[in-house]
Amino acid sequence: MLKLLALLQDGRFHSGEALGASLGVSRAAVWKQLQELELASGLSVHKVRGRGYCLETPLVLLDAEKLLSNPGGWRPQVLESVDSTNAAAFRYLESGEKPPFFVVAERQTAGRGRRGRQWISPFAENIYYSLLLRVEGGAGQLDGLSLVVGLAVLAAIREAGVAGVGLKWPNDLLVAGRKVAGILLEISGDPADVCHVVVGVGINVNMRREDSIDQPWTSLRNEVGEVIDRNALINSLSAHLDHYLALHRQQGFQALCADWEAAHLWQGKEVRLSAGAQFIDGRVLGVDFRGALRLLVDGEERQYSGGELSLRLRDDS
Repeated sequence: MLKLLALLQDGRFHSGEALGASLGVSRAAVWKQLQELELASGLSVHKVRGRGYCLETPLVLLDAEKLLSNPGGWRPQVLESVDSTNAAAFRYLESGEKPPFFVVAERQTAGRGRRGRQWISPFAENIYYSLLLRVEGGAGQLDGLSLVVGLAVLAAIREAGVAGVGLKWPNDLLVAGRKVAGILLEISGDPADVCHVVVGVGINVNMRREDSIDQPWTSLRNEVGEVIDRNALINSLSAHLDHYLALHRQQGFQALCADWEAAHLWQGKEVRLSAGAQFIDGRVLGVDFRGALRLLVDGEERQYSGGELSLRLRDDS
């Protein structure tokens, strides 16, 4: 399927004869492959008599060769389809792959967000990226890590031309109130000694419509009005991650706290924090040096952290 997609990815018309010659198959076999491609990928192929076949919209397939030049020297694992890139990263680790390395995929069949939510992952449209790192010296090395990753994702999206993007504690990036990216960190091993962390990043890149998402969302393509080269964006993300992770290792989150607060869209806003059935109303003061949210609640500052927390703007904010 990928060989046929590679021929069609430019969005131009290609005759069945030309496609068959390139693939070494008959025109009838091309027709069958096109039907299988639409069924398997969800992509739409236009078929016009006398002109041939073209994708409804151009796309950029992931290319391992283009992802080898990242500044951290991280090895890419490029997959056509996977349940979850985070899960795949842990499987590569168990099979003997030495970190650091990252996994990207054209599609996820069981992508995950925070709090067990599904991450919608259509074929060849977005970025599903998981970087696996070895962490020594205990889980204290992870303080504020998800927020540091947020700064790297923010920088990559701005570099792609989306100026209005900002952060929302703890792991989301928004444009005009619509989600464009999210982060999910997962840990394996002994948090008191040596462990491994997967830095999972999902970015809506070229997705234009998706009815199954149950919250306001946008994509880079929707914001800039053109198809984004996902390979270039992944390289940009890797470069910014390498930069921010180095700062975090050397100086801790304390050195980046002010930068994160400056990019926080809800800084100073009235919010509601939910923790299961419990709700806390307060005003955002910022984050502490471990990445916990600082809220002014009933005139008193309190700190909150944890993977099961959810933050929303108050109706009257």
